[in-house]
Amino acid sequence: MQRPVRTAAWSAGLLALLVGVVVGSATLGSVRIEAMTVAKAALNVVVVPSSVTVETATVPIVGVGVPIPGLEYASVFSFQVQETHQIIVQDIRLPRIALAATVGFSLAAAGTVMQGFFRNPLADPSIIGVSSGAAAGAVAAIAFPALVPFASLHLSAFVGALLTAFLVYAIATEGGRTPVATLLLAGVAVQAFLGAMISFMLVHSGDDLREAVIWTMGHLANSNWGDIRFALPVIVVGVGILFAYARDLNVLLLGEEDAHHLGVDVERTKLLLLAVASLVTAAGVAVAGVIGFVGLVVPHMMRLVVGPDHRILLPTSALAGASFLVVTDTIARAGRLPLPFGPELDTPVVPVGIITAAVGAPFFLYLLSRREVHSI
Repeated sequence: MQRPVRTAAWSAGLLALLVGVVVGSATLGSVRIEAMTVAKAALNVVVVPSSVTVETATVPIVGVGVPIPGLEYASVFSFQVQETHQIIVQDIRLPRIALAATVGFSLAAAGTVMQGFFRNPLADPSIIGVSSGAAAGAVAAIAFPALVPFASLHLSAFVGALLTAFLVYAIATEGGRTPVATLLLAGVAVQAFLGAMISFMLVHSGDDLREAVIWTMGHLANSNWGDIRFALPVIVVGVGILFAYARDLNVLLLGEEDAHHLGVDVERTKLLLLAVASLVTAAGVAVAGVIGFVGLVVPHMMRLVVGPDHRILLPTSALAGASFLVVTDTIARAGRLPLPFGPELDTPVVPVGIITAAVGAPFFLYLLSRREVHSI
């Protein structure tokens, strides 16, 4: 089967799986809703721009009115759904599930690129300290809000992640070249330093300790459509750029010298892949906290199935990562769901990062036992 056909076939299958997982997850909760009702309620959320509006905003101090264009939206579908069910799906369950799919998509795509970039099966999106940088920014915003120039927790985490990525790159670059081994070691050192900073801030966080700790464990509770609007554009554009460079990533696997002889601008390509993968990771971590194993296990799993060609591996890993995080978050929510064989568990919602680690670590050990983890 030709590569474009294989890519389309695998992507279509995984997309169908994702839709099924999303609908199945949205049916579960203290109020059980039928799958068909969930599907109709979800389609009612779909909107398209219907008209352009212009509002006037006054510039402070100057007092001059400035026209600001905006858009009005109209619903594409208008299925008849009970109002209570529509509100539950649209405002409570679907934002969290959509955010889980978005973040899983970003982490798996970035993990695939990082493993290819470093030619290391143990690489993941946090390997150069992006997640630690995001955690440092978020914990600082929670524990010491007066010292952080950003009002938004998401923005603080996003900026912290990007600053960390560029710091690691600057440390590892010398004479216009960035050796991969040096980049890896710089990432480890910066992660260790940021880990110490995070621990220090947690110790002095006072009443905000619980919120900060839960954020560092990865969480999707209290998600809303604003979180998705914050992260989705960056993730979609970033993954699109990574996919456009999938062929160059394949060539880099041969070694930098061979890649140069084959016409790849090695240093420019390395910088672009690293920057975009870090950007995609930062967007995901900023809205969901530090979630491990998605970017490590999912690319491995898909590489065993579809092979090492990143033109197929990258889109399939991203879609599989979206489904994986939706499923694990559904398990995380299950602590408050009524079980068919017993009473409802009255326990706090488990952070999704705990579930991904609990699922991902045994699976990775299984791959090790089968000798399925090997050099890329």
